[in-house]
Amino acid sequence: QVQLVESGGGLVQAGGSLRLSCAASLRTFRRYAMGWFRQAPGKERELVATISWSGGSTYYVDSVKGRFTISRDNAKNTVYLQMNSLKPEDTAVYYCVAGVAGTYDYWGQGTQVTVSS
Repeated sequence: QVQLVESGGGLVQAGGSLRLSCAASLRTFRRYAMGWFRQAPGKERELVATISWSGGSTYYVDSVKGRFTISRDNAKNTVYLQMNSLKPEDTAVYYCVAGVAGTYDYWGQGTQVTVSS
């Protein structure tokens, strides 16, 4: 059974930083592209960042470029999202995802990130 377990969410003041981690039970983790979605109350789910299986290619939604960094450690089956200069509009539940060919088949349970102004 595939499990993605996020951690690292919490409450932070605007301008602060958080680092999200996602530990995956995927036996072939290194074959999967990984990513992070987020969903704020009353808003649609949004793709925040993705990273290719090798780590050589990344994508960021415009609103987080220059502030967030996605990375992965294939030896630890873990993907990270470093979030700096956080803004109140970053408040959301953040979900770790895994997939191939642009389709994300596996989702974590989500971790809450709250940024106070």
